[in-house]
Amino acid sequence: MTKVALVTGGSRGIGAAISIGLKNAGYQVAANYAGNDEAAQKFNVMTGIPVYKWSVADYDACAAGIQQVEADLGPVSVLVNNAGITRDAMFHKMTREQWKEVVDTNLSGAFNMTHPLWVGMRDRKFGRVITISSINGQKGQTGQVNYSASKAGDIGFTKALAQEGARVGITVNVICPGYIATEMVRAMDEKVLNERVIPQIPVGRLGEPEEIARCVVFLASDDAGFITGSTISANGGQYIT
Repeated sequence: MTKVALVTGGSRGIGAAISIGLKNAGYQVAANYAGNDEAAQKFNVMTGIPVYKWSVADYDACAAGIQQVEADLGPVSVLVNNAGITRDAMFHKMTREQWKEVVDTNLSGAFNMTHPLWVGMRDRKFGRVITISSINGQKGQTGQVNYSASKAGDIGFTKALAQEGARVGITVNVICPGYIATEMVRAMDEKVLNERVIPQIPVGRLGEPEEIARCVVFLASDDAGFITGSTISANGGQYIT
């Protein structure tokens, strides 16, 4: 039976590449998205991957969305917690709302998505939970105390949950991308990108979304069954742990 994979934030950027990569690897994929209906429908038409709209910051919406995906496609075996937002500000100017929005989506969102699926994965003795963190969750970043804290939390979430899932056939891993050539990064000032960002990357270029997708496809596979609790740093050597 074809395994079902659910990708949050799965219709744009890195998430879109992950959804397509998993589909090409033989999975039945569902792509969640939060707000951009036009982009989601365009992605659906282009790829044939069904899209489902809800906010990962809302636990009840996640539970209902997962229930609909499983009714349509079958039990979810692979979850990719990719959805994330930024609300950047220097800490002395950061508002409580900017803190809460980012933590609710980037960290609580991983809980909200994984928790409703966990019992089914345990019962079936198989599951793959893959969370997309960030280089800035490893090293921190000025103006991103909220984002860095949430992404560091995703790493801790992974390390602890992996220990609970190991004996029941569930692996839990996290990927920390560096600067990836998404629409958001490409929109940066060209001078800043070429003179400040890329020179910090030893391989001398931005990463491609498909390179992150290939990491996900491997971690989702049966071949990766002995890998759990791991952090994969895909950053071109910019930060080495």
